[in-house]
Amino acid sequence: MLTIEDLHVSIGGKKVLNGINLQVYAGQVHAIMGPNGAGKSTLAAVLAGKAGYEITKGRVLLHDQDLLQLAPETRAALGLFLAFQYPVEIPGVTTTNFLKTAINQIRKQRTLPPLDAVAFLERLKEKRKLLGMDHALVQRSLNEGFSGGEKKRNEMLQMAILDPSLAILDETDSGLDIDALTIVGQAINQLRRANNAMVLITHYQRLLDHVVPDVVHVFYDGKIMQSGDHALARRLEKEGYAWITQLHL
Repeated sequence: MLTIEDLHVSIGGKKVLNGINLQVYAGQVHAIMGPNGAGKSTLAAVLAGKAGYEITKGRVLLHDQDLLQLAPETRAALGLFLAFQYPVEIPGVTTTNFLKTAINQIRKQRTLPPLDAVAFLERLKEKRKLLGMDHALVQRSLNEGFSGGEKKRNEMLQMAILDPSLAILDETDSGLDIDALTIVGQAINQLRRANNAMVLITHYQRLLDHVVPDVVHVFYDGKIMQSGDHALARRLEKEGYAWITQLHL
């Protein structure tokens, strides 16, 4: 599904990614861990098409298409979804209207007819119940006045509505209390399917207690220094990243 080959990325002349190689197959969940500044969120931003990053080498394929040559909206239509580390607030635009516009824009890119109001509201109700979200929440302006947990739950609602083939969750567990983390973890598990894939970017093992990844990667200095199964995440939780830095020496 996703193939990253020798990806090098710079910001303002400073190298941030130094040769990333990664293969994500349908049905898999990959977790990316690493210290601050390791390049985790940079990778997410580059895949989503955020401006300001210079790709100096390498290529990225999604469904065998050259992702780096596509506009962000085309990447979304292809099935890419990014849950932000810090979801933005959009005053005056309700969550319901935002989601209806988003899904119909993607359907337009795919030359599909738009969902009518009844079909969309039925889908919204189904996914809202999945996340335990009150109806009043989706009637409010997008993320405006939301708690940290509500914002992250709203990101999961977007993912459920848009049904991407590849979801990149950038520190979705950040700022969540125990109950919110459990709900988000349960939602991720219910959205896992044989024909989609997820990449979870996280600092902590706690999310991975709820969502057990197929593969764990450790980023350090813009590279993948180690890959393994869930046991690798447990070791990081216990020992920190000091032993990983020794691999770099």
